[in-house]
Amino acid sequence: ARLHLVEPLGFVLDDARVKRAGLDYHDLAEVFRYRNWQFFLEQNPGARLWAFSTRGHMAHSQAVFRAGDALVFGPETRGLPDEILEEAGRDRVLRMPMLDKSRSINLANAVAVGLYEALRQLDYAGLH
Repeated sequence: ARLHLVEPLGFVLDDARVKRAGLDYHDLAEVFRYRNWQFFLEQNPGARLWAFSTRGHMAHSQAVFRAGDALVFGPETRGLPDEILEEAGRDRVLRMPMLDKSRSINLANAVAVGLYEALRQLDYAGLH
């Protein structure tokens, strides 16, 4: 999997902070940064988007993922903007089951759950 970060970011991404976060394997990660959402779309034409949102109507485990899909997550505080949900399309806005009174799932945990479901469906391609 590759990590695509779309600015503006809600955090600072520098070597010291990455190491402090415990990512001692960060040198193995492929990280791409984009100045805005439109630039991401231009640089990734044809990417099939899966948006993760509390406004989704389909569970993440019901999606059928393919190699090359883009899993899109937003900030915990406000989620993805309507523009991105519309870009993904109503049938590709996914929700992770959680307690009714929960506002959201921690972003890192949500990414892990979504990514590993996609990897599971792809038989963990590239992993051993």
